[in-house]
Amino acid sequence: MGKNLKILVVPLDWGLGHATRCIPIIRYLLEKRCEVTIAAQGAAALLLKSNFPKLTILPVEGYGVRYSRYAGTFALKILAQVPKILKAISNEKKWLIKIQAQYQFDLVISDNRYGLKTDGLPSVIMTHQLQIKSGAGSLADKLLLHIHYRILERFDQCWVVDHQDENSIGGELSHPRKIPVNARYIGLLSQLTPNASGQKTKKDHILVLLSGPEPQRGLLEQKIISQIDEESPYSYTIIGGNPGGTAPNGLPSGIAYYSHLNALQLQEFISNAELVICRSGYSTLMDLAVMGKKALFIPTPGQSEQEYLAEYLAKRGLFLSRKQSSLNLSIDVAAALKRPGFGNSNIHFQHQEMKQAMDELLQKIARF
Repeated sequence: MGKNLKILVVPLDWGLGHATRCIPIIRYLLEKRCEVTIAAQGAAALLLKSNFPKLTILPVEGYGVRYSRYAGTFALKILAQVPKILKAISNEKKWLIKIQAQYQFDLVISDNRYGLKTDGLPSVIMTHQLQIKSGAGSLADKLLLHIHYRILERFDQCWVVDHQDENSIGGELSHPRKIPVNARYIGLLSQLTPNASGQKTKKDHILVLLSGPEPQRGLLEQKIISQIDEESPYSYTIIGGNPGGTAPNGLPSGIAYYSHLNALQLQEFISNAELVICRSGYSTLMDLAVMGKKALFIPTPGQSEQEYLAEYLAKRGLFLSRKQSSLNLSIDVAAALKRPGFGNSNIHFQHQEMKQAMDELLQKIARF
């Protein structure tokens, strides 16, 4: 392409999913001999550092959103933080101007970070959620869609992380009636590689994948651990989704616990599991799809996006979904194992759509 393009990749800090789905993006950029710099902090920075120890990671302020302990106040708590979110978006735009003056990047790729657009620097925003599900009704959703598109269309390109065809997993989130004028579907992005490890499923082995912001991550962890009976016919491995954290005290015998795993390690554990217990976050769904797994979904209470995705896939007969408040492992695990999950899916993961979009964009940038 004439030169080694300098690319900045910046994921949102709401949970680890935005960081994990940047992993295949970064891998491909490195294959193309681009000079990649990551911007992140906290758990996302630790996760990306564990996967790319040689890359520079610049500190960038996160949005710092906190979730409510209760489903009924979830939306209100998010709404109360809107001024803080808007300030963070303004700050990240100022940050980008300052960083660009120092590093002179050729391209910035952001995952749901709305402030990373400045004149003279080609910018791509990635999202799977074109239609924001507010939980406040169709009128509110239509208003949010209008506002959202005005923001997304400021970027040079909007990459929608889903398939455009029947293999879509996002439903109305990624396939509203009308899409932004700069939108392009780039397929599903998973940090994992299908069948790469060669591991076989262990019968009756359950993997618990915890993720998302506190306090709900910790609340679910406590509930699951309290329901694991030492005489259970199932064996359990828990991945805490908490880089830098430690195992809880007093774990029942027979539970293997890891605070965090990199992509290669996680692939092995998911391959071994007969069932995965997890949130219905979009990046987690993509990892399950690539591995063809069954799952028991427990949406974050009050988080309308996760609730929609769990319900959407449950209605298709693929998975079992349970509210966190009514979770009963002694019953729900056996019921979830009877659902097919993504095991019969036609979804393929060669990332061809993403690679084609990236190739075209890099070639365009290199010409200027």
